[in-house]
Amino acid sequence: MLLEMIVVLWVCLFSLLYFFPKRKSLNGCWNATAVSRILVVIAHPDDECMFFGPALLKWLKSGFYVSLLCLSSGNYYHLGDVRKKELVDSCSELGIPATRVTIIEHRDLPDDPAVEWNKDVLSSLILKHIETNDINVVVTFDEGGVSAHTNHVALYRSLRSLHSAGKLPEGCCVLTLETINILRKYISFFDLPLSWLHSEEIFFALTLKEYIKVKNAMKCHKSQLLWFRHLYLLFSRYMFINTLHLMPREDGIVCCRENVS
Repeated sequence: MLLEMIVVLWVCLFSLLYFFPKRKSLNGCWNATAVSRILVVIAHPDDECMFFGPALLKWLKSGFYVSLLCLSSGNYYHLGDVRKKELVDSCSELGIPATRVTIIEHRDLPDDPAVEWNKDVLSSLILKHIETNDINVVVTFDEGGVSAHTNHVALYRSLRSLHSAGKLPEGCCVLTLETINILRKYISFFDLPLSWLHSEEIFFALTLKEYIKVKNAMKCHKSQLLWFRHLYLLFSRYMFINTLHLMPREDGIVCCRENVS
């Protein structure tokens, strides 16, 4: 009886938070028509669904142009060719066509947590892609890299450098995916109240149907589906919830205001 009451209360809470999303700093200051081209920058194939799935699905559902830039083929175990195809298949499952998926292989950017990626090379590649494709919103990891992976953190540092130096195109803003502590990371959708209460800018939560779509996208990465990844699909909060923050310049100014929530 008690368990049933808890489940009912949780469903009611989820429904309340899902249908009345929190948008503290976005209300009244974002132009819904201005955002048209969103670029999600990841380090490895599978990052797109393991970490950014909720945001990707919501943006695609809203009709935004969404593309993906992956800075390695994930060749750590010499499966680069396999993983490139898996990434394209995963993106297709999410709703991103192959023509909007770019995978870069560079000798200075190996898939290796023990290797510090060259920031100059990384920044140059990212900036060129942004300018060539007329991107006005860039999305990547924050300074914690979600899993503290060296390659994830390198993406943040490169975009932080470009952003702070004013090298990004005028009006282009950067969103970073919030890293949370390990306890919250593995309590699945039970983190929903905490995420909603603590999020100050951009918050996404998936329905069960949407979660299954992200899960199916992850299943495209067959080479990565080891036993612990199945546990991740079930328990990771990032499979259900994303909270993102606008990256301010060092002077505290946010370079743009767009409605991406």
